[in-house]
Amino acid sequence: MKIHNNKRIFSSKKTNLYTLTILMAASFILASCKDTPLPLGNAAESSVATAENATAPVSFWVATDTHYLDKDLQDGGEAFQAYVNGGDGKILPYSDELMEALVYDAQQKKPEFLILSGDLTNNGEASSHKKLAEKLKRVEASGTDVYVIPGNHDLNNPWARSFKADKQIVAEHITPGDFTELYSDFGYNEAISRDKDSLSYLVQAAPGLYLLMIDSSQYANNESYGFPQTDGRILPSTLSWMDECAKLAAEKQASIITVMHHNLLSHTSMSVSGFKLNNSQETMKTLRKDGLNLVLSGHIHMQDIARDPDGTTDSRDTPVYDIATSAMAVNPHQYGEMSFDPVTRAVTYHTAAVDVEGWAKANGNTDPHLLAFKSYAEGVFAGQSYNKAMARLKDSTFSESEKQSMAKVMARLNVNYFAGTAANALDEIKSMPGYKLWMGMDGGFMSGYIQSMAEDKVLSNVSLDMVLTQPKSLSN
Repeated sequence: MKIHNNKRIFSSKKTNLYTLTILMAASFILASCKDTPLPLGNAAESSVATAENATAPVSFWVATDTHYLDKDLQDGGEAFQAYVNGGDGKILPYSDELMEALVYDAQQKKPEFLILSGDLTNNGEASSHKKLAEKLKRVEASGTDVYVIPGNHDLNNPWARSFKADKQIVAEHITPGDFTELYSDFGYNEAISRDKDSLSYLVQAAPGLYLLMIDSSQYANNESYGFPQTDGRILPSTLSWMDECAKLAAEKQASIITVMHHNLLSHTSMSVSGFKLNNSQETMKTLRKDGLNLVLSGHIHMQDIARDPDGTTDSRDTPVYDIATSAMAVNPHQYGEMSFDPVTRAVTYHTAAVDVEGWAKANGNTDPHLLAFKSYAEGVFAGQSYNKAMARLKDSTFSESEKQSMAKVMARLNVNYFAGTAANALDEIKSMPGYKLWMGMDGGFMSGYIQSMAEDKVLSNVSLDMVLTQPKSLSN
């Protein structure tokens, strides 16, 4: 395993996160460069403050599937509108504004660090990556560290496009080497260890907390395939490297949060492939062996918290949680606000929507859609869901009014489902006439999808309180 001893133990961009030893050494060097020594009282107070910082809870955010598209790659014309309307709900016309709002939120609330867990760009366009990296530099300049990993859209993507008038034009995309260079300041330069066979790395994000940033995407054959491979896996050699990372953390008595783009666990009861890791069982065995019990993922675009075992059967296994944060690019455009207590290893998570309206007002933006973004974005997403349901029902035997009633159910349920709040609206939705029509259908994808969204669930999908297990040393 390659150890980067010349890297920062953790980010030098936030001095309040230095360990006591490092701060005392730095204070000594700084004092020796001055004409007069630092007063003893001030040094003692500084040491006490640093010790308190080392044990104080830290706040941080996780966002995923930003699918950022450089504004210069689209002119709002026919080709772009057709692409957006045929898509999966991403609000690409306001992609730049949405990312600016996230930067604004970070500058206002100042979390200790921000995790971006893949699908950073729409389809891996080089200019989108470059513009996004520039925005992330501003986040770090305001005092928040940023840590990134790639997703299945980000690398070697032959689908990278710009849009002009009625044409899609092939755009330049980036390679894995380009990725680590562009995002060198967002995790790779700070890495304690990097996996030799993937873009995975281990980084200390705060006192007592390591992030195991796992590259779960498969992009080596994208260009020969002519399309991006969407399913994910973790290489056997990377699983072995994860064992070594757990050992490092155990030696330092630090906790680990694992981050990957693809899901460790299933987040829907529907039989769909490509979201959960192809080798999820082997990965779970590694996590349990190493004493790791929290994964942050994305990819599926909807907000969902799952655990294994799920609590429905008796088991002595410690629950392992997989928090799939909903896509930043899709309504309700939210991220996860989190905290970590280094003393108790307690972690909290809850969702928070990006304050696009606050950013727009602060910058004097007069676009009415941005000034009322919450209602606008929800309306757009609901409208797309309604239209897709109507298209699916087009050749059915239902009357036009019945189709409309069923489409209303789809729109209402989809809005809540992607936000992770379906449970809060189920009673009202199930009382709608269209819901009974869906339930009366004999099979079909849409009726199955409706049923999966309307299932009862024990866990909240938008908040979690849990305690990290201590990583295990292989020598134990």
